[in-house]
Amino acid sequence: MSFSMEVAEPEVIKAVIEEEIKPEPEEVKQLRELAKNNVESIIKLDVDSYNQRSEILQSIDKFGMGTMRASSEKNNMLQVTVGKLSKAGDEGGQVAKGLSELHLQLKDLDPSAVDFAKSGLLGKLFNPLRSYFNKYQKADVVISDIIESLDKGKQVLRNDNTTLELEQQTLRELTKRLQKEIQLGMLMDTEIETQVEAAKLRDESEDKIRFITEEVLFPLRQRVMDLQQMLVVNQQGIMAMEVVIRNNKELIRGVDRARNVTVSALKIAVTVASALYNQKIVLKKIELLNETTNNLISGTSRMLKDQGAAIHKQSLEASISVDTLKSAFTDVLSALESISTYKQDALPKMRDTINQFRELADTGEKEIQRLEKGQKLGL
Repeated sequence: MSFSMEVAEPEVIKAVIEEEIKPEPEEVKQLRELAKNNVESIIKLDVDSYNQRSEILQSIDKFGMGTMRASSEKNNMLQVTVGKLSKAGDEGGQVAKGLSELHLQLKDLDPSAVDFAKSGLLGKLFNPLRSYFNKYQKADVVISDIIESLDKGKQVLRNDNTTLELEQQTLRELTKRLQKEIQLGMLMDTEIETQVEAAKLRDESEDKIRFITEEVLFPLRQRVMDLQQMLVVNQQGIMAMEVVIRNNKELIRGVDRARNVTVSALKIAVTVASALYNQKIVLKKIELLNETTNNLISGTSRMLKDQGAAIHKQSLEASISVDTLKSAFTDVLSALESISTYKQDALPKMRDTINQFRELADTGEKEIQRLEKGQKLGL
């Protein structure tokens, strides 16, 4: 069988099973030889010999019974086994139920369905991000329990598949044996018909021909039909097990996918949602900061405009009035004139005073000289 990723339909599975159980060409050759030898023994039998007739009839009666009995027992066992194991794949199965619960939890935690930018009174009373993460933390415990349950269920499914594969292999072997026995019976059927026609042409005893057709060929065909029915039952059993095995494998893949991909995707989504929400907060603060900065710049510009105009206006106006300067200048000139007049009037008086002081000094000098002379004379 060639490699394929396509999931086979039941009819395809049946065709594969039928192809697998067909006898090999060498086996067919051996079966044909066996059928020919058996029919030769039947044709050569002595109808009057009870032992020969009994031997042939017992052989026909026992033909395929062992395989049919073993197949029946195996199918009865598998009916219970498959019935139990198939529940792992229906809606009540542990793994399927866990996957459904996980789906509901993940759907409830989908951050894309949450309005993190909720405004108004509710947005102020209930922080959407805090509420979401509180829900996530509670759900995370539930998800962990579900994952643990899924891991246990996955191991149970693997064990079930191991059991099913062993039972399936046993049933395949029985089915192969049934197919060989069916082929042997059909080859004998064809050979008997050929030999009976030849016996009629040879004018063989009618009792012998009747014994072969009624006591040998008839029960042989009945047994072949029974074997064919059992073959179909076995094939159905193999197909049922194959479907359960494949369903179990799909569930195992689902568990792995849920554990490795889905839960990781949830954590990434939560992280991204938190980061985007935080970025939105930062952007909002930046917008407020930019707005404040713009207001400051606008206010400063307005102040520069108003005060600059006032300063410019003031710079164009004299800080002291011209009349005040003129009055002050007149007072200064008047004071200077008064000082000049005073000096002119004081100069003659100062000359007289200097002359008087000079006369006094001369008189005093003469007195001093006279005193000095008296001292020298010893007066």
